Amino acid sequence: MTNTYRIADKTIKVTSLFERVHAYCRDYAASGDPDFVVIITPADIDYERERNARTAEIEGRRQLDSPDDYLEELAVYRKIAEKMPEYDTFLFHGSCIAVDGQAYLFTAKSGTGKSTHTRLWRQLLGDRDIMVNDDKPLIRADGSGITVFGTPYNGKHRLGENISMPQKAVCILERAKENTIRRIDKSEAYPMLIQQTYRPADGAALAKTLTLIDRLAEQVELYRLGANMDISAAETAYNAMKG
Repeated sequence: MTNTYRIADKTIKVTSLFERVHAYCRDYAASGDPDFVVIITPADIDYERERNARTAEIEGRRQLDSPDDYLEELAVYRKIAEKMPEYDTFLFHGSCIAVDGQAYLFTAKSGTGKSTHTRLWRQLLGDRDIMVNDDKPLIRADGSGITVFGTPYNGKHRLGENISMPQKAVCILERAKENTIRRIDKSEAYPMLIQQTYRPADGAALAKTLTLIDRLAEQVELYRLGANMDISAAETAYNAMKG
């Protein structure tokens, strides 16, 4: 099964074993000559299954028996993420919301409440905001600025749009009893930026990704937010970050 998609300004031809990934990516369907091709084999699905098992073991949880067509979805995006650094673009784990044409990206350790916090922004700001991607946006850092892209891989609630926005800020989110926010520098933000970025297996692609993270850290505002997960946390964050 083969279809073509336009993701992060690149045309990608995907050949899969199952139909599910094409239904997943249908909002990004496109035509034209591809910039690159993704072909999935049974070995790619086996790799995702083994990777999930290793992760479950490390985290001390029971391994879920994921179907092959779901694992293929993961394999497709992994292959896209491996290729994207060639185009000054990388995959980042976070929840991204845009307000008045500028994107704010929240990142944190798993389970902290990234999606909960951007939901509070939507509650606070209403029609002024739009979800770009609630889980795994792509970020382009090409020297002319930082742009964040929606992708089909937008979280379990499928929150996101097929859009791109200039990125204004990255905010590291932490749980706290009281809401506090402050600007931080690159050195403080860098460990979390590295942790939340997809790091390619290919050495050259990894080296390029590190360069792209540097560009991101140098060209957007960086914040650390302690949030109580009440709507007042969204108000605190927005008022400090909007400029």
